[in-house]
Amino acid sequence: MLTHAENMLLCRVEGDAPMGQLMRRHWQLVCLAEEVPEPDGAPVRARVLGENLVVFRDTDGQVGVLDEMCPHRRASLVYGRNEHRGLRCLYHGWKMDVSGQVVDMSSEPAGSGLASKVKHKAYPTQEWAGMVWAYMGPSETFTPFVPPRWAPTDDVQVSVAKIIIPANWAQILEGQIDSAHSSSLHSSDMVPARVDGAKANSEQWLRPSTDKAPRMQVEVNGYGFRYAALRRPIQNAATHEYVRTTVFVAPSSALIPPNDVYNVANINTPIDDHHTAFHFIAWGDPQTTPSTAAWRKFLHTEVGVDLDAAYHPVRHLGNHFKQDRAAMKAGNFTGIPGIPNQDMAMWVGMGPIVDREHDRLGASDMAIVAFRRQMLDAVRTFANGGPAIGVGDLHIPESVCSFQGVIPKTTDWRAYPAQPVGAAQEAVTP
Repeated sequence: MLTHAENMLLCRVEGDAPMGQLMRRHWQLVCLAEEVPEPDGAPVRARVLGENLVVFRDTDGQVGVLDEMCPHRRASLVYGRNEHRGLRCLYHGWKMDVSGQVVDMSSEPAGSGLASKVKHKAYPTQEWAGMVWAYMGPSETFTPFVPPRWAPTDDVQVSVAKIIIPANWAQILEGQIDSAHSSSLHSSDMVPARVDGAKANSEQWLRPSTDKAPRMQVEVNGYGFRYAALRRPIQNAATHEYVRTTVFVAPSSALIPPNDVYNVANINTPIDDHHTAFHFIAWGDPQTTPSTAAWRKFLHTEVGVDLDAAYHPVRHLGNHFKQDRAAMKAGNFTGIPGIPNQDMAMWVGMGPIVDREHDRLGASDMAIVAFRRQMLDAVRTFANGGPAIGVGDLHIPESVCSFQGVIPKTTDWRAYPAQPVGAAQEAVTP
């Protein structure tokens, strides 16, 4: 359990909140590239860490991430004209380029010189893995973009499902690093089978264990931590263990145990204190990793079917997440299709920010305890002038990845020579 003050310190990200300021020292995933697909196309609204932004792709294909409100009279630039290497406000015709420089003022006299003196708030951007990233921290703390561990090179397949969820980032992150819940909540999608490791097909993930009470072991590092959930395997239980390792990459990402054909990851963008852009990712060899369309269909997160055009889910508290009780009676554990939708029902049902003063943690919650302790220590260190967790020398090493497998009990999972599934390429700089 946490005190109310500790919970707010962990969760709050808006304005001057220490956690939000810590997160601004990391590149933030602002939107998907599919949201701004073409030069001079429609700009889109984004909101990150409580700040309203507008994203647009200019005539040359460059992406700009600007303060949404025009510097002139604070009209929204989302309605602006995207034309000739800049975004023009409809109200008085002020036009900004991707760097935020005002390049034209229709309402000002010719030769006034005012345009050259006005610079609108704009953030450095990077496109990588089909996503638009921005560095939203102070210019003096700027660090170059480094590819995430789930997209180490530009030739891996990265397929992402995005959902806008009305819940705080931390309770979603806790769900992603919690290996124990998968044996219950996702038991109709992660099905025990007599296999030698996790397997994937178009309908289910198979796992070689019926054990619902894993033993947890945690190894804390400068970038976050990795931990192992140790389960009794169906086969060779006397001599082997089924090991699933998860990697928490501070401040808001996780490398999730893979299956036999592709890797899995998650990154959460805090929209504000009460909303999160959740991204569930399959990545790896283009020959074996599902396409974005296939991945979203498998997860029941298809835009236009399960989500609206702005990635808001059609399943929500108001319709009980469309839970099918008849399907539950027929054997489905939750009555909710799709792994992320099952998770979402739990996260949203907790409220916008879960009350951690009243939860009661057990042995299976070791990773949750580690996350809370580490991030509270990290935000206090940062607030007192120390470095942000996971930045610079504390960045996650290229050798770290999640893994799963049935291994001999005599093998220490910490020393196991894990490699990403089908993606053992060298990392490159974008």
